[in-house]
Amino acid sequence: MISPTVLDHITAGTGPGLVLIHGTGADAASNWGALIEAASDRYTVVAPNLPGAGTPPAPDGPLDLDELAGQVLATARTAGLERFHLVGHSIGAVIATAVAAREPNAVVSLLLHAGWVTTSPREVFMFDLWARLLRTDPALLARQLILTAMGPTLLGTLKDEQFAELTAGFTATLDKRILPQIDLDGRIDLRDKLGRVLAPTLVLASADDQVIPSHHQRELAEAISDSRYLEVPGGHGLPFEDPDRFFSIITEFVDARQAAVQAGVSA
Repeated sequence: MISPTVLDHITAGTGPGLVLIHGTGADAASNWGALIEAASDRYTVVAPNLPGAGTPPAPDGPLDLDELAGQVLATARTAGLERFHLVGHSIGAVIATAVAAREPNAVVSLLLHAGWVTTSPREVFMFDLWARLLRTDPALLARQLILTAMGPTLLGTLKDEQFAELTAGFTATLDKRILPQIDLDGRIDLRDKLGRVLAPTLVLASADDQVIPSHHQRELAEAISDSRYLEVPGGHGLPFEDPDRFFSIITEFVDARQAAVQAGVSA
């Protein structure tokens, strides 16, 4: 059997394992940079770059969810992590769920932001639009993402020059290497995996998420046996829109689970 590929990744810190999986179109540094810095004083943090992110070339063909789960596990083990806390945003939350289902005993705790169980026709339509805009003009996709991924509170405060700055920033991160990620977004079906997830789980939803609306997160929480649901203000891009709130929720949850492990309390 061919061993799974180890993904390009960031490793920082020492201590119990913490694996972070980014969302579509982002990379490990942009999605998790501040959290990596904040958590590396007490965790060994591993943040993979999904195929099409970071410096490696774009994948040759379609991405496979189960293969990606194996690659995340291989990457964690290369960093010396046999058990770890696992956090994912957007497609990263989907992949994290697949990892937790594939190796239930490897995952100490699971935090899923903006995840989903199956891609509905609405999201298939939206992801197809993303791909078409990216192929046509990345700046058009950047504008569409700003309007749908950011929450109304933030959007209501922005001036003309700030919209221009955001558009330029988003455009700079978007290239056709992420098309396989967008294609995978449109093909998600976790229904046969959720019953195998054993880790204590926090499913985090953004109340104003227009990319993956919160009913998807409620469905995810209801299907995982040991889970709780938390909804906060903000949009799909909460890690970028309100990083202080987002990262504090993650660290509070992970620290509490790690304290329980160290105290010998059953998950």
